[in-house]
Amino acid sequence: MRLTVFSDYSLRVLLYLGTHRENISTINEIAETYGISRNHLMKVVHALGRRGIIETLRGKGGGIRLRLDPHTVNLGTVVRATEADTALVECFDPEHTSCPIVPACALRGVLAEAREAFFRTLDRTTLADLLGNEQHLLALMVTPPTSRISRKSA
Repeated sequence: MRLTVFSDYSLRVLLYLGTHRENISTINEIAETYGISRNHLMKVVHALGRRGIIETLRGKGGGIRLRLDPHTVNLGTVVRATEADTALVECFDPEHTSCPIVPACALRGVLAEAREAFFRTLDRTTLADLLGNEQHLLALMVTPPTSRISRKSA
């Protein structure tokens, strides 16, 4: 299973905000740190804000920050909220499958079990668990030169 870019960026935003809890952060800082699209991050931040996971502050000196305690941010909940479709193969939706062997195929059951194992792992993991190596993460979150970012996002 591969997560969408939206889920990936959502988790990255949470990691960034989790390591910068003492400060108000900006979308630009996060985009530059990870070398990713500011426009995509705006959508991610909006969605995380609507879900009450982060707080968005408008105006001069505004930005974003983690609203919840990292111990209460469950990764399974975040991924389910950010993934529109968790079907691993088309036969997970019997009404829209073209596979002729669906009635006799055991693969769907095996893949469903694998997906559930994936979510069980995420369900027992919080943002706080990912921040166990916070100092190392902070050391790696050095904002690269702006010129490098503008080439990537162009």
